[in-house]
Amino acid sequence: MTWRPMTPADLPAVSRIAVAVHPRHPEGDAVFAERLALWPRGCLVLGAGIRGYALSHPWGLHPPPLDTLLGALPARPEVYYIHDVALMPEARGGGAGSAAVARLAAVADAMGLPLALVAVPGSAPFWARQGFAITGPAGGSYGEGSVAMRRPASTRRE
Repeated sequence: MTWRPMTPADLPAVSRIAVAVHPRHPEGDAVFAERLALWPRGCLVLGAGIRGYALSHPWGLHPPPLDTLLGALPARPEVYYIHDVALMPEARGGGAGSAAVARLAAVADAMGLPLALVAVPGSAPFWARQGFAITGPAGGSYGEGSVAMRRPASTRRE
């Protein structure tokens, strides 16, 4: 399975994966559609049968709340924000998640921005293996136990 650019036709599959992978962090279909419309180069899907997705975009220092429309991207972003990398169970363990991070890091590198994200409970070890470090609790709409993480440009592994 390989990553490819997301299209509007992929959005129903993205929504189904989000419900399956993140039942405690629901987001409306409009959120996925807006991210794709605002920053298509940061939106990917995995495989022809779509077994995963990745959403990312330039942003400010503070992560946007879950299930919230952005309206617009900042004119002067401070980070490249990974909103989500979600894989169905059958797509895990083969390097697909790391491959998505590498593709998103290439976009961030081209923009000269560090990567940032919120790791929901249980996902921080994956992100740590990708070179991210915890910068503090995330809280808010992300829930108890979520942490903010960042990966500075100087520690990127290609």
